[in-house]
Amino acid sequence: RDDTEFNESYAEFVEREGLQQYLQHTPLPHDDLAFGRRTQFVRLVLGTRERLAQLYALPLSAAVMEQRKQAEFERLRADYQRLRDGPWAGYGGYDAWFKDGVLNNAKLLPFGLYDAYVPAFSALFAQAGRDWPRFHAAAKALAELPAEARKQALQQLLRAAQPEAGA
Repeated sequence: RDDTEFNESYAEFVEREGLQQYLQHTPLPHDDLAFGRRTQFVRLVLGTRERLAQLYALPLSAAVMEQRKQAEFERLRADYQRLRDGPWAGYGGYDAWFKDGVLNNAKLLPFGLYDAYVPAFSALFAQAGRDWPRFHAAAKALAELPAEARKQALQQLLRAAQPEAGA
């Protein structure tokens, strides 16, 4: 309850892993390219969030902070356009996200919430022997921890997932 990062990351992991397993055993066409583009787009946004977090930690005047923040948003737009017009060969599936011209922290927020602990849940799934009932029981046990203990457990799982990320 009241832990959006936990809940959304859990749901995102279950969706990704479940879909991957389903597609391995089901002879349906699926679009690996679309999944790859989604992953690349999320990385762009998360990279922007990380740079903004570093920026906000600096002792800058409000005017300079705003200028640098807008520069980061412009960098995101330019990076997306390069990706769209280059490796994606003109695929504009995320153009609508930029269409209203408004980029702000609120628009970037859902990306971190949905993805923050996905690697932690991946590590938990591996610890559960890739067994869904054991995984769900372990996730439920995490959910029942007090908020700070749950966050520490998730951080530990993220550290456990680090070698996996580098593979």
